[in-house]
Amino acid sequence: MDSVFENRREAGRELARHLGAYAGRNDVTVLALPRGGVPVAYEVARALGARLDVLVVRKLGVPVQPELAMGAIASGDAFFLDDRIVQYAGVGKDELDRVIAQERAELERRETLYRGDMPPLDVNGRVAIVVDDGMATGATMKAAAMSLRHAHPSKIVAALPVAPLDSEARVENDVDEFVCVMRPHRYFGVGQFYIDFDQTSDEEVRELLDAARKHA
Repeated sequence: MDSVFENRREAGRELARHLGAYAGRNDVTVLALPRGGVPVAYEVARALGARLDVLVVRKLGVPVQPELAMGAIASGDAFFLDDRIVQYAGVGKDELDRVIAQERAELERRETLYRGDMPPLDVNGRVAIVVDDGMATGATMKAAAMSLRHAHPSKIVAALPVAPLDSEARVENDVDEFVCVMRPHRYFGVGQFYIDFDQTSDEEVRELLDAARKHA
């Protein structure tokens, strides 16, 4: 395929073709990591005929370089911290605690906004396909997988349109299967591989989730 995706929806359709083994099964749930993973996951769920839900994860960004993840938190109190990056960036305990508090508040806000009173879909004994629009450090996917383990899925599949060459090794102890469309040699960031990489809005997330529920 081309070296870039037109947008997240196109990336989702391409990713779905790599997940064909899960099409038409009644034991598959697609879980999107909001916000950017939702348009991708929407197309995956439609193509596979699977139900769609969100798994809210928040990156813990280094204070002076927010795009660099030093860890992540997820629904269900999952918490992952990369001590190497914390030490490299010289992040102190007070700074770390402040970032965690801010991201926990945002996680709770998004849980309420996206799901309302609806409980998460039950993934006990089911295949959980976790979808994002790409991977950088792997912290977000690790936190998502840690959160999911408590829900006892039969299998956790990490599914991504694009990720670094060593991405599978970064999460191999956390997921059962890794599916990725592109793993380029030169990788500077996820947005490098999209023509349209505008931020996904809360409104778009809610619209896609509502559409997926009606379709299901």
